[in-house]
Amino acid sequence: MPIQLQECTFAYGRKKPTVLSQLTYTVPDGFTVLLGPNGAGKSTLLKLAAGVTRPTAGRVSLGRLASHTREYRQRVAWMPQAITAMTGLTAREQVAYSGWLKGMNRADAWTAAHTALSRVELADREDVKTKHLSGGQLRRVGVASALVHNATVLLLDEPTAGMDPTQRRVFRDLILTLATADVRVLMSTHDVGDLAEEATHVTVLTDGRIMFTGSTSDFLAHAPNDTAQGRRAETAYTEVAAQPSTVTQDTLGTD
Repeated sequence: MPIQLQECTFAYGRKKPTVLSQLTYTVPDGFTVLLGPNGAGKSTLLKLAAGVTRPTAGRVSLGRLASHTREYRQRVAWMPQAITAMTGLTAREQVAYSGWLKGMNRADAWTAAHTALSRVELADREDVKTKHLSGGQLRRVGVASALVHNATVLLLDEPTAGMDPTQRRVFRDLILTLATADVRVLMSTHDVGDLAEEATHVTVLTDGRIMFTGSTSDFLAHAPNDTAQGRRAETAYTEVAAQPSTVTQDTLGTD
């Protein structure tokens, strides 16, 4: 079941510029990379989809569930850009606390926290205070916190920032395993090469507007045929971002 944003408008205050204006978007199935430059509105879109922020106008829903309801938030997991080490808590305690906030009982959250940390290859650090973890390790705690309650939609905001190449490979494999017919993953990044060629779908957001959304193969087709293999995603992004948006609401509403 997809998250749907219907004609959503949002600004960070009445006198602030509009970040998104009448944006309509359906989170595709599988694994979608959300591309765009800094300031494009990617984080805002994810916050609306996560139910963390409500639109000024428009509606965000998951089937019949509105984004402000507890049931909605129990089905959706969100990893923000900034992961904060919670004072005095170990990695396992911090992840378990996230599960408890999502409605899990303490025992189940404690067990699930170990499983989630194992999935991001951090089980050997689960008893370490989060304030003593490296930046990359703390981001993996953030990923584990998003995984702990078995959500059906994962919204990840720049999750690989601060990870070394080995950690990024582990994370890539994890995401490709998670993104199934039953779990949708939407991951934002400004690094065009970050997973773009391994994703199921690509969405490009520029200045609060959807410039492209579709299959990865259709996205890469925007690159000229003679483009070097390692540069296809970057070249396709440049081509898409330079064009006027031709995406229709019918296109955005398909899975």
